[in-house]
Amino acid sequence: MSRGSDVRGDEVSRGSDVAGGDEVTKKPEQAGGQEPAGQAVGEELPAEAAETLMSALGTLRESIADLRFGLDLPGVEEARQAQADLLAQLEGYVLPRVRTSTAPALIVVAGSTGAGKSTLVNTLAEKTVSRTGVRRPTTGTPVLACHPDDREWFAEGELLGGLRRLDAPTPDAGPDGLVVVSTEKLPQGVALLDTPDIDSVVEEHHDVAHRMLDAADLWIFVTTAARYADAPAWSLLRLAKERGARLAIVLSRVQPRSADVVLKHFVRMLTEYGMGDIDRFVINEAKVTDGRLPDSEVTELRLWLAELSVDEERRAQAVRETLNGVLNSFRTRVPALAKHLEGQVAFRTELRGDVEAAFRGALMEIDKAYKNGSLLHGEVLARWQDFAGSGDLMRSLQLRRRGKAAKQAPERVLAFKAAIRTGLESVIVAAANRACEEVVARWRHRSELGAKISDGLDTPSDDLIRHTGRAIASWQDHLGELVRTEGVAKRSVSKLVSFDHDSLALIFMVAMFSGSNGEGVPHRLVNALLGAESLRGIGAKALSDLRARIGMLFDEEAMRYGKALDSAGIPDESVATRLYQATYNLEVAR
Repeated sequence: MSRGSDVRGDEVSRGSDVAGGDEVTKKPEQAGGQEPAGQAVGEELPAEAAETLMSALGTLRESIADLRFGLDLPGVEEARQAQADLLAQLEGYVLPRVRTSTAPALIVVAGSTGAGKSTLVNTLAEKTVSRTGVRRPTTGTPVLACHPDDREWFAEGELLGGLRRLDAPTPDAGPDGLVVVSTEKLPQGVALLDTPDIDSVVEEHHDVAHRMLDAADLWIFVTTAARYADAPAWSLLRLAKERGARLAIVLSRVQPRSADVVLKHFVRMLTEYGMGDIDRFVINEAKVTDGRLPDSEVTELRLWLAELSVDEERRAQAVRETLNGVLNSFRTRVPALAKHLEGQVAFRTELRGDVEAAFRGALMEIDKAYKNGSLLHGEVLARWQDFAGSGDLMRSLQLRRRGKAAKQAPERVLAFKAAIRTGLESVIVAAANRACEEVVARWRHRSELGAKISDGLDTPSDDLIRHTGRAIASWQDHLGELVRTEGVAKRSVSKLVSFDHDSLALIFMVAMFSGSNGEGVPHRLVNALLGAESLRGIGAKALSDLRARIGMLFDEEAMRYGKALDSAGIPDESVATRLYQATYNLEVAR
């Protein structure tokens, strides 16, 4: 059975050429990525620059962590997954790697179901560190194999810090654990991480596999001669290319009789995809004993690992290439997240606009009511007719010589004042009720989430009536003060007499709310006593003040809907801006 390193031809890169020549260190464009921006590959960041970069990365992490996608808009699940992936990569790889750039390199061994990842790791480690077998999927808990001198870094370090460290796999370990095994057969400075299958039928395994890849300094992708053209394989290669990750490929289970055809086709596919120069290794179909391949099948790959181990600069360069590739990927991944966030913000703005429109309409409704005279009806009209017809009107306005003690206000005056206050309250509360109903109807029409978060908000708050009563009573007192301080009677009369300002203020209210054609309403009386100029001035101020007080009441009601939007996790307008700014600051720091 001929070994993959013996296959010759221009289309195939031999393992011995890769391990012994300059092919291990590829230019970034040869690895399928673009030339990284910022710090040049191969250069160490100065301490001050590293601190600046760490600060920018920390701010970006906080900005991403603060994101909330409360609306079930199209693509929201993808956005939430992208957020989780970015956070996991920042916390589990980027930040730890920037803090300790000289730490051992983590090489993730990834591939599709049955590709032989665990068998390859066991063979290189010369130890059964990862379970193998015909049952699929086999690997459920990631297994990391490293040299004993590197074990502390991987067992206690921040890399993949969210995973529980285990000394051996256990039945209940699950995909959130990480088994750390040491072996002197692996060279110091590099570690191999066996991952669950990228196309596992178990969703958790699939997610963990991608999380492991996000924390890798280098990737070894394992596929078979029978499955190298499958979609999952090329999906992973596409991801590696997008991330600018340093990558090597192992093509396993190659039958000698078909090796030339398979290898030429595979290389052609890689070349067409812009990845023709990546490191490649071939493993022939061979008998697996105790979960391991014959050692001769991995000689060239073992030499490649040894080269990385002894050449610190080459290893550091590979690590920096991958790190730069990840940072470069943030240029598109983070703005894509921000774009979806802007969709959430835009929808929040629409919901908020529904609230503003409803309460603005309620305020206009009240404006219309006191302009067309509809406020003077029912109890208010009855009290006014009783007040005017009983003689209390003239007695309350009776001219009094200066210095005479003011008489106590008749009961009809007090009752009339209370009726006006109650009438205004009922108009305001009714308008607020209609506004709340309108908001809820609009939100329910927009989305199911709108219906959910508007639950219980179709009526005003329990405090509205009490707050409205206080506001109207305060406004009545304010109007009385305006009449007292600004309603100076005609000069010829004011020299001899003074007026009961509270009663005059009540009549002024009737004049304000009766409209221009109200029958029996004392427009001429108020005009005669105060003068047309004072009437217009006081009226404008009184209406403006009343409108402001009602506006404050409605603002308090509208705040309930803003709180509902906040509690639903719908972001405000500033969140996307902070995300863009954090991305820009990261580019500056690089």
